[in-house]
Amino acid sequence: MTGTGRDAELGPGPGEASWLVRGARSLGGDPADILISDGMLAEIGSGPRAGRGAGPSLPAGRGNVIDADGLIALPGLVDLHTHLREPGREDAETVATGTAAAALGGFTAVHAMANTEPVADTAGVVEQIWRLGRQAGRCDVQPVGAVTAGIAGSRLAELGAMADSAARVRVFSDDGRCVSDAVLMRRALEYVKAFGGVIAQHAQDPRLTEGAQMNEGEVSGILGLTGWPAVAEEAVIARDCLLAAHVGSALHVCHVSTAGSVEIIRWAKSKGWQVTAEVTPHHLLLTDELAVGYDPVFKVNPPLRTAADVAALRAGLADGTIDCVATDHAPHAIEDKETEWSAAAFGMTGLETALRVVHEAMVGTGLLDWAGVADRMSARPAAIGRLAAHGRPLAPGSPANLVLYDPAGREAVDPAAHASKGRNTPFAGMTLPGRVVATFLRGSATVLDGKLAR
Repeated sequence: MTGTGRDAELGPGPGEASWLVRGARSLGGDPADILISDGMLAEIGSGPRAGRGAGPSLPAGRGNVIDADGLIALPGLVDLHTHLREPGREDAETVATGTAAAALGGFTAVHAMANTEPVADTAGVVEQIWRLGRQAGRCDVQPVGAVTAGIAGSRLAELGAMADSAARVRVFSDDGRCVSDAVLMRRALEYVKAFGGVIAQHAQDPRLTEGAQMNEGEVSGILGLTGWPAVAEEAVIARDCLLAAHVGSALHVCHVSTAGSVEIIRWAKSKGWQVTAEVTPHHLLLTDELAVGYDPVFKVNPPLRTAADVAALRAGLADGTIDCVATDHAPHAIEDKETEWSAAAFGMTGLETALRVVHEAMVGTGLLDWAGVADRMSARPAAIGRLAAHGRPLAPGSPANLVLYDPAGREAVDPAAHASKGRNTPFAGMTLPGRVVATFLRGSATVLDGKLAR
């Protein structure tokens, strides 16, 4: 897919310190030494760790050396679905705190969703978010523009103006709300086709989910909570796949959560239609049974589903039906989550735990290897999001967007240690594998030894 061609203009670049990463296992393969210079991957070769030759070296001994023995090197992760809350809800998150969380999770680029206050539905607002990302400097922030004005679902937002702005928006979504009007959805798909854009749909029929609180099923019946039927998601996905095929435009399905949705997307892809999809880490690991204690930390949109749905989502991600993992990082102020279930906000944080959860759910179960993780968490989301300089292979000449991950050991998740303002992680206290050791954005270290480098 076509990129915007502007990624290399952002943030750190040439002139940063050189780094020699010794003995990293690229995509989980054999150990190799990686030389980072002038913001690029300058050389990758077998060094002393692999027992063959001298390998890459720093010019005249200048620069920094990381002993990466036992660490896995992956391309910098890309998140298609991040809520940074700024402008408007800086009490819940800011671009600065959200991008710090992203860097600690191994991300070098995030797509900031449009449901801010004011909504990111004009060139002015998306440029503001883009510039805040550049100032923070810890990862690239690519704004997602709203599909409809005010995400109100009545008329199209300024799609062309946002596309032509300094932010060069290419992904549009009313996430948090569904574009439920079929005519409006068709018009949006037609409009973005002209400049290679994509409409990312929050698939939720509003009539079928009125007052819904959790997955409709046995657990909702026991708890007496209004159920959220799977068909409310699946019906919208089916309609939009048909619309995308009719228009010949690109559709991306946000946070797929049901087995039926996976089958519909698989069918659409078998037709050769331009349909892509994402799944969240929490939908790969958690089920609706966690709602039994009425703890609002497990209240999310779309809701946690059944074990059968989780199995289907994992299988869909493994076989490529679902293209990528996206966090749907949704931080909230404490008062918005620590209340009774019905009044609590929907949403979970995810940036700082995403790679560890995928390790647990997909790598630990043998469904994906580390090359597959790189594909689903870097290459594919970068292509869908039109970020040409991200998701590139770990090869000489690629921008030095890189994460070093230690797969050994297991540790409990401690939200108090997170950089995000949000403490609403469903994984609090859960023991997960691995640790992000270092993150590099165009050769500049944003995380070292598991801590923010700047």
